[in-house]
Amino acid sequence: MTDTGERDILQRGLYYEEFEVGARYLHRPGRTATEADNVLFTTLTMNTQALHLDAAFAGEQEFGQRLMNSMWTLSTMVGASVAQLTQGTLVAQLALGEIAFPHALFAGDTLYTESVITDKRRSNSRQGQGVCTIAHTGRNQDGVVVATAVRTVLVHCAPEGD
Repeated sequence: MTDTGERDILQRGLYYEEFEVGARYLHRPGRTATEADNVLFTTLTMNTQALHLDAAFAGEQEFGQRLMNSMWTLSTMVGASVAQLTQGTLVAQLALGEIAFPHALFAGDTLYTESVITDKRRSNSRQGQGVCTIAHTGRNQDGVVVATAVRTVLVHCAPEGD
């Protein structure tokens, strides 16, 4: 409570008890990919792939233009879920797998992410924490799936009294 009697509400992710298997979260807003995103991410990660950096080369390849770096797509997809699912409640990311990029993403495309909770269980080794499995799907503005990944996270249980 504040001194004026108003209730403070802290924005946070979900505690273990709040994760519901089968629930689907639509993370908004989407994120429009830019050429600057692609060049900055690609060079920061020391990825010299010409398909991301060389417009002339990429223009002569199968897609006819530079591709967004798939690791940017993955990172942005997971990042889009943080505020709604794990902000302030995450202990650690335990695993990231089953990653696929079934369709290209290009500068100018907008990435929309959704997450489905596929499993959860109390931690066997860490009291007051739980393990949750999240299936992330990224789609472009046309609804075409551009990326999928399964992430396993360790999250806090709700504090006593909440």
